[in-house]
Amino acid sequence: MQYPVYTEVTSCRDCYKCVRTCPTKSIQIKDGHAMIIKDRCIFCGKCVHVCPNNAKKIRDDISRVKLALSSGKRTICSLAPSFSSEFAGQEDQLLQALLDLGFDSISETAIGAHLVSAAIDRHIEKTGSCDWIGTACPSVVELVKKYYPEKVSRLAPIPSPLQTHSAYLRRLYGDDIIIVFIGPCVAKKHEADMNPGYPDFALTFTELKQWLKSAGIDLGKLEVKKKIEFIPKKAGLSSIYPIEGGQIATSEIWGKNALHPEAVSLSGMDQVISALGGSCDRDEFLELLGCDGGCVNGPGSDMTVSVASKKQASSRYAASRIADKDLFKGDDAFVDELLEKGYGILGASQPGKEDRFHKKYSEDDIRRTLVDLGKLTKADELNCGGCGYSTCREMAIAYLDGMAEPEMCVTKMRKEAQSKVDVLLRTIPMGVVIVDSDMKIADCNIQFLELFGDMEEGFLDQSMLALVRGLPVERFIPFADKFKDQFYLTHPGQYRMHYKDKFIRVTFFLVEKNRLLGAMFDDITNPTIKRETVVKKAEDVIQKSLETVQQIASLLGENAAETEIMLNSLIEAFSVHSSSPDKDFSLEDDRDIT
Repeated sequence: MQYPVYTEVTSCRDCYKCVRTCPTKSIQIKDGHAMIIKDRCIFCGKCVHVCPNNAKKIRDDISRVKLALSSGKRTICSLAPSFSSEFAGQEDQLLQALLDLGFDSISETAIGAHLVSAAIDRHIEKTGSCDWIGTACPSVVELVKKYYPEKVSRLAPIPSPLQTHSAYLRRLYGDDIIIVFIGPCVAKKHEADMNPGYPDFALTFTELKQWLKSAGIDLGKLEVKKKIEFIPKKAGLSSIYPIEGGQIATSEIWGKNALHPEAVSLSGMDQVISALGGSCDRDEFLELLGCDGGCVNGPGSDMTVSVASKKQASSRYAASRIADKDLFKGDDAFVDELLEKGYGILGASQPGKEDRFHKKYSEDDIRRTLVDLGKLTKADELNCGGCGYSTCREMAIAYLDGMAEPEMCVTKMRKEAQSKVDVLLRTIPMGVVIVDSDMKIADCNIQFLELFGDMEEGFLDQSMLALVRGLPVERFIPFADKFKDQFYLTHPGQYRMHYKDKFIRVTFFLVEKNRLLGAMFDDITNPTIKRETVVKKAEDVIQKSLETVQQIASLLGENAAETEIMLNSLIEAFSVHSSSPDKDFSLEDDRDIT
């Protein structure tokens, strides 16, 4: 089965944007393509939204859910509490639409959140404190297991709200049911894959919208046939679980204290990683959510809506329920069992360490790799982040791990490219100059300076090139206006010019459209002089012919005119033609002038 998040290789372009965004650098660059490594991935889905070519995909499970709906088994939708922020103002229409799609019943995942909070409260009542790391966010659980194995023992020994909700639904309605979670989270797909039945399938809100569209259901026009009740009851305050601080606020103990110093809430991977890697070894409870602002801003939700609007909608919807007397009140017996058995209630074991891929490298190994990457000194370690890694050292370690390629280093590739350009400019026998849009010299070679530099022979060397860069090209050549003419042409032309005592072929070429234009100067003086000699002799023949014509005009008649035409054609063939007002600068034709 396909991973919850994967790469469409044919669409991937080596931009490394996903590497820069991935909080755990779980993306391997191979042959220029960015591949997600499942063993390293925490399924946060951040790479999906930053990929400019839509090469990062979230697995589509709609067809699997449709098949389950046709199985004849009772199918229950476990609807994430953030549905009130995703479908604000259309909550009732959404419930009707889910039934129209084929679901038999709808239950709120927030029921499981209520049970989890009750279990934590009971643990505090028994022990006086709780230093757990909450398991509500499966991405955080994966992060701890894979990257902070020393903190695994602090993971709460009770399952996530979704897993707890699934277990509770099976307790109420038996095992012969199918549970489909619908929410904003991609990592829930992994949770379903790892613990089949808790739930059976997981869809994102994005997938649900696609499904509604394909089914021709428009929530804005959908008629609600009757009031639809959640099973077993409607959730209460636990509906605010998907916003940062929601879990702590639902606690009977912490919720009464606005400050609750013994519990800390953080959202966003940067803050989560900072907490796990820093001083989180005290006795406080850590509510950690991988998405900025909480689950309402999950990768499977509408990212065009602001987090503030989502939080407001979720809080408003939860507040509208508080006064309702017909809310889910909990289940003490199930809470006791949940606290006693933990993950055993799913038939699973407590999450364990998964740091199989971490390797330790010696300082010598890292230093040698840095040298291979062109980082010969500390000054070479720019830490520009172009490769996707924060530092050159991280990039070197990733290269040793087989996760990165040398071509990812922007500075290395730039230096190599510049080196190749320098070698080409030094060895090419013709003069070359490259100018920018301001008509200043970006680069040139010695041959160019020999032609136009007006410097004594033997005075020129490679050190002079650095002094020339940045100077206006008009300081060296009298036809700088030609560069302006050619700069914005799709296909710059080729010309011949007479400069001082030399004949030069000038070939313009685009280096970078609208930014850099190059010109190559080929000294063709010798063959041109030969042509000029031919032309001079032809002119002499014409003059003599005309004198003869004057003498024997009556005898030659029209033949004299034909002779003049023929000889003028000869001159025409060898002459340098001007296509512009410039006397000494003319358009090159297709004929070989050598």
